[in-house]
Amino acid sequence: MTTSMTMATGRSLSILIASERETLTRALAEALRAQGHQPLVQETGAAASDALGAPGVDAVVLDTDLPGVDWDRLRSAFTPDRPAVPEPLDSVERRHIAATLRFTGGNRRNAAQLLGIARSTLLAKIRKYGLDRE
Repeated sequence: MTTSMTMATGRSLSILIASERETLTRALAEALRAQGHQPLVQETGAAASDALGAPGVDAVVLDTDLPGVDWDRLRSAFTPDRPAVPEPLDSVERRHIAATLRFTGGNRRNAAQLLGIARSTLLAKIRKYGLDRE
């Protein structure tokens, strides 16, 4: 898991580990360090809640049995202040049609069947979104 996180981000992650299970926590922290990450171990729920407020925490490993966790603070730490702007329906549809065409190897009849639309409708959408040029 840690290797894929490093490869996906291309950088070292700061990972908060919140657990009272000393042996497991130590082993996890050592494994994360070996992969180039920076584990921050907290053994109490209150300390973990405080650490969530600090900037720079990229990921959290939380023992859900840990007493004293401020669940409201945890929830707010992972909830954006305002909702993201929804993606326009046209771009979602275009992306989905393109992915379906890739899945079917370009077979438009199969793609139309998978999408649940008529082949003629699919052809019109392919032209509309310029997918015939790709």
